[in-house]
Amino acid sequence: MSESLDLAFHAPRVITAAGEVARCVGVRDGRVVAIEPLDAALEATHVVRLGPDEVLLPGLVDSHVHVNDPGRTEWEGFATATRAAAAGGVTTIIDMPLNSIPPTVDVAALEVKRKTAQGQCHVDVGFWGGAVPGNLSDLRELHDAGVFGFKCFLLHSGVDEFPHLEPDELADALREVRSFGALMIVHAEDSHAIDRAPHAHGERYTDFLSSRPRGAENLAIAQVIELARWTGCRVHILHLSSSDALPMIASARRDGVALTVETCPHYLSFSAEEIRDGATEFKCCPPIREAANRELIWDGLREGTIDCVVSDHSPCTPELKRLDTGDFGTAWGGVASLQLGLPAVWTEARKRGFALTDVVEWMARRPAEQAGLMRKGQIALGHDADVSVFAPDDAFVVDAAALHHRNPVTPYAGRALAGVVRRTWLGGVEIHGPDVDQDIEGAAPRGRLLRRGAA
Repeated sequence: MSESLDLAFHAPRVITAAGEVARCVGVRDGRVVAIEPLDAALEATHVVRLGPDEVLLPGLVDSHVHVNDPGRTEWEGFATATRAAAAGGVTTIIDMPLNSIPPTVDVAALEVKRKTAQGQCHVDVGFWGGAVPGNLSDLRELHDAGVFGFKCFLLHSGVDEFPHLEPDELADALREVRSFGALMIVHAEDSHAIDRAPHAHGERYTDFLSSRPRGAENLAIAQVIELARWTGCRVHILHLSSSDALPMIASARRDGVALTVETCPHYLSFSAEEIRDGATEFKCCPPIREAANRELIWDGLREGTIDCVVSDHSPCTPELKRLDTGDFGTAWGGVASLQLGLPAVWTEARKRGFALTDVVEWMARRPAEQAGLMRKGQIALGHDADVSVFAPDDAFVVDAAALHHRNPVTPYAGRALAGVVRRTWLGGVEIHGPDVDQDIEGAAPRGRLLRRGAA
């Protein structure tokens, strides 16, 4: 190298586009500038030598995170969420437009959110805009202001300030978004089917599951597919939990519909049969379904029908989870898991014969590609030097109180997981590890606020 390097990783195991290989990775000015054979022994100001039990991974990209800040900062916040992300090997998150007040449905609200996030973020952060009734004229302005796309609901969102779209409103929004080449991401459950289902109440998980039937999800996805087909808009299905929808998704994609799909660690880790009555920490919408359904979701990943795995981190205070009463009807629906996504998915993936390269594909490269983050999600020349050191054969038992999430509530509490994130770097600067100041007040946030097209 004609110029000196800031940082070099000597790693017997690195996940690159070529698979898992032995390489030296050189970093200068926050970017990867060299990927050489291990015996090249790159020299740099700082040299990190990985042990034989460690793998150098690209920083994960979590494109589905509810930070809730401002307005509901007691649920979560940019400082706590991004520290949790860093500890979980996640170096980029994209914040959802709802649960904060104001919701991100116009440029003024986006600027409020950016002002709130400024100086608090330990990882890089982007923002989704929201598509709600009455803001059709705001969508282009939000796009020009740098949001990564638009989220909408097809039923009540859970918060009154972010209302859902009816089918004709969704069609109008898709046509508008298509006109400037943006992406619409959809919470797909049919409101009328949910209205006709039994209402959630009490402690029995089976009653809650009946209140969010897979038919409601299937019907909404079918409708979204047809609207995407008619309008030509790029559409992304959020948090798929019903395996019944997989054949029609595969069929639509064969027909050329511009459709991508995500699922979440909790749908891959848990099953309805194991959720005890009153365990409201497991409540999410759409719900965690049966074990047979879970295995078909795994098949969807294996076959490529499902593109990526992201957290849908949606925390709240312990009081809102109704842990005292165990009432699924009144508890907030959302799973807190931002820090735990990688070990949770790896724990289950390796049981089913998947490799670590598969997990990185689902949780780093594909979410980055789907959001248009061209320098994220891979260890590749010219990409941001966002990486983590992961020990795949290490293990731990989840202690909710030890997580960086603001509130110590997660369904993973007490669960044994495989794989430990030992260190994390953002743009070539270490942001998590034994040599980093772990005091929340003392660790200087280094994350950037990202804009579409400039990230």
